Amino acid sequence: MSTLIINLIGIILIIFIVWWFWLAKRGKAALITGNSVDVVVDGGVYEPGIINTKVGKPITLRFIRKDSSPCAEKVIFSDLDISADLPIDKPFELTFTPDKLGEFDFTCQMAMYRGKLIVEQ
Repeated sequence: MSTLIINLIGIILIIFIVWWFWLAKRGKAALITGNSVDVVVDGGVYEPGIINTKVGKPITLRFIRKDSSPCAEKVIFSDLDISADLPIDKPFELTFTPDKLGEFDFTCQMAMYRGKLIVEQ
């Protein structure tokens, strides 16, 4: 009986981990109306988690890291070849010009924090 309970708890934990890191839709969407947006890094999420912008338009993402965990110390846009180290409780501005259309994930180095940059016409 105890083996059954341990197995059920393990399965529930596995399902929760898969949902938390890969399936959960987090954060609100933000449309960049000016040229910058604040992105708070805290509690395992980027807020906002979805950022919409226009191709060829310079943007500044101001990352504000509240979480002291090692996973939160870096942001990576792998498809755009952009990465940056994020200091704790100090805004870090990342400025670049998206030169191609599409949806680009941004993550921490372990891909536990996840966000999406949507570049449109």
